[in-house]
Amino acid sequence: MDRRSFIKSAGLVTAGGAVATALSTPAISQDMRELKMVTTWPKNFPGLGTGAQRVADRITAASGGRITIKLYAAGELVPPFESFDAVSSGTADMYHAAEYYWQGKHKAFNYFTAVPMGLTANELDAWVNFGGGQELWDELASEFGLKSLMAGNTGVQMGGWFRKEINSLEDMKGLKMRMPGLGGEVLRRIGATAVALPGGEIFPSLQSGAIDATEWVGPWNDLAFGFYKVAKFYYWPGFHEPGSGLAVGMNKRIWESFNAADQALIAACCAQENNTMYSEYNAKNGAALAELTGKHGVQLREFPEEVFAGFAKYSEEVLDETADTDIGRRVLDSFRKARTEIGSWGSIAEQAYVTARMKSLG
Repeated sequence: MDRRSFIKSAGLVTAGGAVATALSTPAISQDMRELKMVTTWPKNFPGLGTGAQRVADRITAASGGRITIKLYAAGELVPPFESFDAVSSGTADMYHAAEYYWQGKHKAFNYFTAVPMGLTANELDAWVNFGGGQELWDELASEFGLKSLMAGNTGVQMGGWFRKEINSLEDMKGLKMRMPGLGGEVLRRIGATAVALPGGEIFPSLQSGAIDATEWVGPWNDLAFGFYKVAKFYYWPGFHEPGSGLAVGMNKRIWESFNAADQALIAACCAQENNTMYSEYNAKNGAALAELTGKHGVQLREFPEEVFAGFAKYSEEVLDETADTDIGRRVLDSFRKARTEIGSWGSIAEQAYVTARMKSLG
């Protein structure tokens, strides 16, 4: 073989080797991405913090490591309530949080977590997925450079922890109670003082007397926070959060930099966590409630009808006031339509069945 033939043959071998290598190397080795996720939750806090970590881990695993999500718990990269601005500005790439924390940006964000006398977890999913909710959410979030997706739900929340019994609306007046979102505005109408605190600050505030009462989530999380050590009256149901949706918000430019396949992958991972978290809360709340009442002496109380009726009255007034912009009006109208249509089915479906089952079986 002469020199020219050798070079030509070697070139073919080299090219062939490159093609073979390219074909045998997974596509996921190309275009590696590492994103920063900030959260409003304490690190590894059961349900909320661990749910955020599951989203991050699931996206990383589903992409074969091509899209790696590094999670920063509340305060590790930015303070919890600065997560929105961090992602909107591009300081972080995505957050896991409750959208009602952003009501100072726009009141309509409340509807995508929970509003007073609002939707249960199942109803919220139905509205977002099939009742026009996601489209309205996309429009709202895009005004702030975000793309948002459902990524968790704690289910119906408890009414809260109180140092004293609540027998009338008069007993609510003057109380300083931790409650974010529009529920806090309802408290103000009643005559209480609503205080917005991130999770990590609630117990010390309750212990010191800076607040008189607090809502948080439900028995599983409330047991972990130890509220029973400083307050013994545990009220139900929570008018303010009947199905508390959690969300992943992603910087819109980052979201749009992914192709359709990767967007579908991220959305599927968020949807999986939406189901997983809700299942986890339903599985663990019952045992936690039994421990609170049986071991720690917590006194379970149902809000009197007069008190809950007051919550309902002021809730509708507060919701009306969220319609002060075009998008706000359209979100409220869509929500109320869903509450009527989806709720009417629920009242003769799961709600009626569970009530009948409990009566029959005890």
